Amino acid sequence: MSHRHLPYPVRPVLPFSASRRGVMMGGLALFGSLWLGGRARAQDRPLIELVPDEDGIIRAHGYSYYGTLSYPADFPHFDYVNPDAPKGGEFSTWAPGTFDTLNPFSQRGRAALYASIVYESLLGEEPSGGGSLPADAYGEAYGLLAEGLEYPAGREWVVFHLRPEGRFSDGTPVTADDVVFTHNLFLEQGLPSYAAAVSQIVLGAEALDDHTVRFEFADGIPRRSLIEQVGGTPVFPRQWFEQTGARLDEPRLEAPPGSGVYMLDSYDINRRIIYRRNPDYWGADLPINRGRHNFDRIRIEYFADETAAFEAFKVGEYTFRQETNSRQWATGYDFPAIRQGNVVREEIPSGTPPTPSGFVFNLGRDIFADKRVREAISLAYNFEWTNATYQYGLFSQRHSFSQDSPIEAHGAPEGRELEMLESLGDLVPPEILTEPAVRAHSSGIESLADRGNLRRAGRMLEEAGWTVGSDGLRRNEAGQVLRIQFPLNSSSSPIIESIVGSFGQNLRNLGIDLQMTRMDPAQYTLRTRERDYDMVFGGYAAFIDAGTGLLQRYGSREAAVSSSFNPAGLASPLVDAVIDIALETTTVEDRDASLMALDRVLRYERFMIPLWYNDVSWMAYWDMYAHPDPLPRYSDGVMDFWWIDQERAAALRSAGALR
Repeated sequence: MSHRHLPYPVRPVLPFSASRRGVMMGGLALFGSLWLGGRARAQDRPLIELVPDEDGIIRAHGYSYYGTLSYPADFPHFDYVNPDAPKGGEFSTWAPGTFDTLNPFSQRGRAALYASIVYESLLGEEPSGGGSLPADAYGEAYGLLAEGLEYPAGREWVVFHLRPEGRFSDGTPVTADDVVFTHNLFLEQGLPSYAAAVSQIVLGAEALDDHTVRFEFADGIPRRSLIEQVGGTPVFPRQWFEQTGARLDEPRLEAPPGSGVYMLDSYDINRRIIYRRNPDYWGADLPINRGRHNFDRIRIEYFADETAAFEAFKVGEYTFRQETNSRQWATGYDFPAIRQGNVVREEIPSGTPPTPSGFVFNLGRDIFADKRVREAISLAYNFEWTNATYQYGLFSQRHSFSQDSPIEAHGAPEGRELEMLESLGDLVPPEILTEPAVRAHSSGIESLADRGNLRRAGRMLEEAGWTVGSDGLRRNEAGQVLRIQFPLNSSSSPIIESIVGSFGQNLRNLGIDLQMTRMDPAQYTLRTRERDYDMVFGGYAAFIDAGTGLLQRYGSREAAVSSSFNPAGLASPLVDAVIDIALETTTVEDRDASLMALDRVLRYERFMIPLWYNDVSWMAYWDMYAHPDPLPRYSDGVMDFWWIDQERAAALRSAGALR
């Protein structure tokens, strides 16, 4: 087995590369986190069709919207795992800034990294939320806490049959009553955007007996994401919440027991947190778990800034690092452990579209109401110069919300996509139907100021009513200065500050006053959560499927109640209409056409300046990790199906390279 590939974003914020995560495959997100070939995939095997019985009910061990599964009911393990992978050892990584709560679902505070890893759902999910499960099949889910499910072909309801052996880490059984309690708890105390969306599609949950739970769905709504949504919700013990009086939406340093492989071991506020394998984990021998969850401990070290974190990695204070700093990747990896072969660097091709990150406009600010202003400001960003000057030419320019995938919009719409857009009538501006999809502008690489782009931007601002005064600043008719407040997280790399500063220099040449303010992580979290900014470095989720999560991230209704997933506050009737079409599609062809249309109209709205992306992940690790070969298509899965090579780990320790 090869071990020379590593994966997985292990930081809650990845500000200097376009992480190949955050890909949206369906349902709604509970808290604020597929197409490429060349890797193993379950689709190489014949698909199993889920057929209704004589009563019109589908009974199965897993679920997919299109009614096919890759793995039979008696599958021994997923194809891509090593079922004989040794258990043991420690995975260690780092996180920036601070944490002050162990409750990842709180609307206040900063949760510890991977705090949700201790919980499980009815249908299995990748443990850290960074990839698909199974990682070689798209849009499928298999029973974890539930051993099976049944539902009518019309998906008016679903019944899950829980495994009687399911246990929380305190030894109490997982029951249908816990499932119902958790569902209602998220509606009452969860994120407003989640509660608003789910309450419209799920009419109720009922425990039929200790191990059977039924969810009833609303009429007249798309059938997508319904079963995945309720099947993917974490399950909490009702008894713990009733005994402690704790609320789901409050920060706290005490967490309810979960039923997952890992449980909280210890923590030191703002310094580290450790999770350990539950020695009595109830599901260790399930086929869905074989070859997975191979580390005995998961340790996260916290650092105030990236420089301190990198120095700690050099001496082995932690052993795995996803590099996001292009300067560091290009010049920083020349230290003794590298030269001695103890630390390995790898560039791993990624299997999902990059996170759509960029400089996001707060559309709630009046100064950005005119799209010409947003386009003019965008022209001040010089990707080519920035990439060459600060990023060593290592990145590519991002254009799309599903970059480099088959659903990325390119030229003018045609075929089924054009038919869908035309069906929306006057809601669609004529240029969308006839012109190529909006792409990021190009700039000269020779200097920061591309004079042609700046002249064009100046003309657009003049047309929008922003004229330059004697002091060189632009004002509108009311005398308001075109000033932009741009907060930065103090734990970020200095590179992002340099990039924003250069962007601000071009804006000042245009007469725009960009005020960049560094602040501590807690303050930054509060500001971004409350959408208290004019612009921010932020991101959305790339999409490769049509699910209700599209509404949560891009829909108008949810934009008013949460900035966690929609930092621009985008509220576009056109975007809403295209999402509605996508949710109603019943074939793969129509789904892809609708998502291409969605990519097109999102880019037309110009609510974000698209920045850079990387089609590989930069990984550095102490030479002690191993993984199956080949890797699956949809997840690198370092915390899922990797393991420690004990001989190499022992060699590092005996050589004095690691403690």
